[in-house]
Amino acid sequence: MCGMPQQRPDRSSPSPGAAQRRPDASMSLLTNVMEHSLDDGYAQAAARRGAVGSSRLPTALSGRLWLAAGLVLAAVVVTLGAAQAQVSAPTAAKERQKLIDRVQTETRSADALQKDVDSLRETVSAEQQKALRATGGGDQAALLGLLAGATPVHGPGVKLVVDDAKEASTGDGGGPRESNGFADTGRVRDRDMQHVVNGLWASGAEAVTVNGQRLTALSAIRAAGDAILVDNKPLAPPYTVLAIGDGERLSKAFQDSEDGQYLRLLQSDYGIRANISVQKELELAAAPSLTVRYAKPVAGAPKADSAAHGKGSK
Repeated sequence: MCGMPQQRPDRSSPSPGAAQRRPDASMSLLTNVMEHSLDDGYAQAAARRGAVGSSRLPTALSGRLWLAAGLVLAAVVVTLGAAQAQVSAPTAAKERQKLIDRVQTETRSADALQKDVDSLRETVSAEQQKALRATGGGDQAALLGLLAGATPVHGPGVKLVVDDAKEASTGDGGGPRESNGFADTGRVRDRDMQHVVNGLWASGAEAVTVNGQRLTALSAIRAAGDAILVDNKPLAPPYTVLAIGDGERLSKAFQDSEDGQYLRLLQSDYGIRANISVQKELELAAAPSLTVRYAKPVAGAPKADSAAHGKGSK
């Protein structure tokens, strides 16, 4: 049969029953990103946190619980510290007592040894005197021992006390007495004591001690820092100088000497304190470490008329 040719359907026009297609269907990926900016997994996690948060305790109550826990912990720490201190206190007290007992024991031992030394020294001196008297030189040996500081002596003399100024310090200022870094601070220096001792010797002293240290022909007065050393033994102020001799005459001669005037200058210019007094009876110990190197008699030397007397001499 011949008929009209069949017309093909137009694809551009939608069929009446078909669903209309979105204009942005070709940009589905970009559309999905724009409409779902938050991933579903993140959204689910946020929802879970919200559900859990709603079941937690209120914020104020939670803070109080944390504060209570902190206070309990602090109380535990303090309690443990106190308990440890109570345990260690007896131990420290025991150690301290042990040290005290040790010091006391060693002090008693040193005192006993010193007594033994003094006793042996007296025995040696007595034997020397006995041997010298047997040869007719006992009196001369006693006098030489007295002048050399080898024997203790007693007799009249003077007592001179020299002390730092009341406002003494260790300042760094300069001045006419500054030497070796020490300035005019009102402190007694080693050279001041040298002037005092040499002035007493020159004024007629027969035996001298400084704070109990017997001076001999080999003695040295030096400084170590701010301390004064006599035969390498440190001394502390006030410095008490004892000198055997005719008290009145020795005192006057010293104060009129250049060294006496030097001491008065220290008093007036630097505030150093000094006081001299006449004594009817003084006792001076022997030099503790006298070393006699050699002795040689002087022919025709006159005997000295001494005011001091050696202990035990006749």
